[in-house]
Amino acid sequence: MKRSEINNYIIEAKQLFDSISFKLPPFGFWTPEEWADKGGEANEIRDNQLGWDLTDYGEGDYRNMGLLLFTIRNGNYNRRKEYPKGYAEKIMIVKEEQVCPMHFHWKKREDIINRGGGNLVIELYKANEKEELSDEIFTVNTDGVTHTCEPGEKIILTPGESICLEPYMYHRFYGEKAKGTVIVGEVSDVNDDDNDNRFLNPLKRFPAIDEDEPAIHLLCNEYPPA
Repeated sequence: MKRSEINNYIIEAKQLFDSISFKLPPFGFWTPEEWADKGGEANEIRDNQLGWDLTDYGEGDYRNMGLLLFTIRNGNYNRRKEYPKGYAEKIMIVKEEQVCPMHFHWKKREDIINRGGGNLVIELYKANEKEELSDEIFTVNTDGVTHTCEPGEKIILTPGESICLEPYMYHRFYGEKAKGTVIVGEVSDVNDDDNDNRFLNPLKRFPAIDEDEPAIHLLCNEYPPA
């Protein structure tokens, strides 16, 4: 991806968050120059990959397969003494028909929440013992109500609605066509992108970047050391 594209998507995201009065923490606005002056006091942000995150999954087609995220808070399974939080929170932008590809988490239980905008379509399967798509019927919980689902069933979340996804629950999601961009929240167990993502088809987690202009904000995997 071009850095100019990433910059534009971040600018757009900030405008969308403002449109629903969702306020980011201060580090969401730090510039690369400000990051260069940050010492060990900002290590929780560095070590737990808080902040801006944007990916095209290495496919080079962000508009059709991609996701923009901002991680607000997170723990760290490998460094529990330093970072004992057992939970994480994100806010995300999902465009119409922009797919977050099929995956599950071995450890993480998560609530996916439609915070505003369009409708979010979530396609679901249970994983089998071989970590493939199962043909089993299963149940999911949406806002305190249990639903029985067929393999591949699609659940549509309108603004304000949410779903709880258990570990080993394959899911992919995208914005419903002609309904607008979706602002999506996530409240979950600790998020560990390096060790707890099982994509149905192997994909890269972070994009290769063409530095065609300076970054307005660093991504969460770009922070300089203290």
